[in-house]
Amino acid sequence: MPITHASATQFSATQANPKKASASVPSASSLFPGQGISDPRKRLSVLLPLPLDGTFDYLTPPGDDFPAGSVVRVPFGRRESVGVVWDNPQLKVGGDETPLPESRLKEIIGPCPVPPLTAVARRFIEWVATYCLAPEGNVLRMALSSAKALEEPSPHVAYELAEGSQNLDLSGKTEAGQAGMSNGIRLTPARRRVLQALQNGPARGLSDLAREAAVSTSVIKGLVDAGLIERRQVVPQAPFRAPDPDWPGPELSADQSKAAADLRQKVVNGGYSVTLLDGVTGSGKTEVYFEAVAAALSQQAQILVLLPEIALSAQWLARFAERFGSNPAVWHSDMTSKQRRLSWRAVAEGKARVVVGARSALFLPYQNLGLIVVDEEQDSSFKQEDGVTYNARDMAIVRARLGGIPTILASATPSLESLTNAAAGRYDRAVLPARYGQAQLPTIDVVDLRLFPPPRREGQKGSAAQSWLSQPLRTAIEKTLAEGEQVLLFLNRRGYAPLTLCRTCGHRLQCPNCTAWLVEHRLASKIQCHHCGYAAPIPNACPECGEAGNMAACGPGVERLSEEVANLYPEARQAVMASDTLSGPMAAAELIRAVQDHEIDLLIGTQIISKGHNFPNLTLVGVIDADLGLSGGDLRAGERTYQLLHQVAGRAGRAERPGRVMLQSYEPDHPVMRAMTSGDRDQFLAQESQARQAQAMPPFGRLAAVILSGPDPAQIDQIAVELARSAPAQEGFTLLGPAPAPLAILRGRHRRRFLLKSRRDLLPQAYLRSWLGRGKWPAQVRVQVDVDPQSFY
Repeated sequence: MPITHASATQFSATQANPKKASASVPSASSLFPGQGISDPRKRLSVLLPLPLDGTFDYLTPPGDDFPAGSVVRVPFGRRESVGVVWDNPQLKVGGDETPLPESRLKEIIGPCPVPPLTAVARRFIEWVATYCLAPEGNVLRMALSSAKALEEPSPHVAYELAEGSQNLDLSGKTEAGQAGMSNGIRLTPARRRVLQALQNGPARGLSDLAREAAVSTSVIKGLVDAGLIERRQVVPQAPFRAPDPDWPGPELSADQSKAAADLRQKVVNGGYSVTLLDGVTGSGKTEVYFEAVAAALSQQAQILVLLPEIALSAQWLARFAERFGSNPAVWHSDMTSKQRRLSWRAVAEGKARVVVGARSALFLPYQNLGLIVVDEEQDSSFKQEDGVTYNARDMAIVRARLGGIPTILASATPSLESLTNAAAGRYDRAVLPARYGQAQLPTIDVVDLRLFPPPRREGQKGSAAQSWLSQPLRTAIEKTLAEGEQVLLFLNRRGYAPLTLCRTCGHRLQCPNCTAWLVEHRLASKIQCHHCGYAAPIPNACPECGEAGNMAACGPGVERLSEEVANLYPEARQAVMASDTLSGPMAAAELIRAVQDHEIDLLIGTQIISKGHNFPNLTLVGVIDADLGLSGGDLRAGERTYQLLHQVAGRAGRAERPGRVMLQSYEPDHPVMRAMTSGDRDQFLAQESQARQAQAMPPFGRLAAVILSGPDPAQIDQIAVELARSAPAQEGFTLLGPAPAPLAILRGRHRRRFLLKSRRDLLPQAYLRSWLGRGKWPAQVRVQVDVDPQSFY
């Protein structure tokens, strides 16, 4: 049984509603006694997208059959559910391996109008469930992630050019002051835009066409009355035109051409492989793996590209369209229900040839997946922390192995895990050591804040007098702006200030649901917890002592940094780029366009700005707090800080103009800072590797975290102690804990943590099942297992 749901109620399909069990469909032999007619129905196992392990047995309708992978509708209790016909049922729900008699089974209602899940997709679901100790039903739910896509699409009214309108002259070239005419119909600019939109694409709905042509719906209806366009009933289709693998691409450098040829050959040869594409920032990794994408398109295969941040997709999509002449399918959480429905069906039907998306895109129902690319493979955003805890990078490699296809991991700062696998020969490696064209890597300097503390603001008192920009960085900003170039200031803290306290009594504003400080967001006039989402208005008086007007913001966030920049450089056009200042991918795309078009002089951003963006006129990067992230108990703290600083530094000097990076630090002699200034990444990672190996930590050992949580701290402590006593002693495994988690309270639940260490050659799943499977705890107590944890909160 999966540990995360060990206390879940287990029941069979008939036990879900005992009253209906006796009303099961009778067999053919009971309907025709003595005639010896066998029941033409078959028993099938069906996996349901529910937090339960194992399958349920159902009967097919008389004369029907559903092959393995078919998506079907079945009765489940008092409701109807979808499920997938499963061909490898290892265990029935409830642990009962004895099949129920057919007289107690219910009948499948019917199929859903979608292609069946492939055998590879089904084995992948089983593998993820087994490895991550998650119910198979929960993993299946990620594959059936669009309920509307499982229904037959309903036709709707769309508009297209009427017969004879395809050859209209829409150039608008007429005598001055005269509107164009066609068949006696006056063609205003608005009408021409509508007709041009329909000439360049398929039939569209009324609102979509009006939005694209930037007209009112009355303009479209007028063209219908004039007979130039007509209405018709259409079934909605995803607007994905097949990318052209022969579309001319850019000229590649010698290093790029060598790497691209290797990747293309692996796609043509087929078979499982993993290649680490290791290239410095600005080396053109995307253009290189686009060559592999082109090869897979020529093989008539589907391609998946995983990106860690949806905000990265704007420039990526533009580069893809430039390279292949069309846009790919997109998959992420900000899509509308309609967009998800169209994309899901297009993938399932094989019409979406290239999919770019966040980690959940890995579970879409591909029919012929032939290549997987994981861009920025080192990014921790690929790890899902809630629900089914999995690392999309690692699971992408599993998906490729099961399907026998190549995988590309691209990064300027590869993870220590990937580099270790490459060194051991488990992965191939392609290296791009230099930037593309004439661009050079930026120079990197550390500003010692002990020697150059930020000057206090003149004429200000208290916290308002604080400043965050050192004098050397201020001078560099002034020089860069004077030369007409752009500046990026990086601070990985959202909001205005990470902490607010009372100057009178020292009370700190803390989340009522978590052991976390409330972050002030002055632009939104609220204080907010970034862990549970709790928010409240910014208080004027201290909630502890009642003193008014004495609450002080402590430390900087990007909003506070923006305030200082506006005070120092009032003429500079500035913008803030953080996850809570962008309403979605479209807003991110517009901000990126404004930076590229030099409508912004000074950009302030969090880690969302650190990867994938190319701003040719940006020549100075200032990191406000380069030490942020080095403290704490995270074993990857140094590695992640280096990766983040290296990535953000890579935004500078990506064109002809040289770039400069200035890191403000109180620890200029830290190994991370020395690695940044020397440019010796390999030496730094070798030191990290030695330290991990000495402690048998990943990637030289394995970890699994076990978190107990509940509303009663005394109860959680008691269960944790009992659980620790019951842990089996087994060679190669070491159990640490229990201990309060760093976030000891999260969303109102008290948390205690175990950490299981094991040798690299020992998988922890069997140990965890044996240990935790013995435990029994109240329903309000949750046990979450995280195999290969990436965070330790």
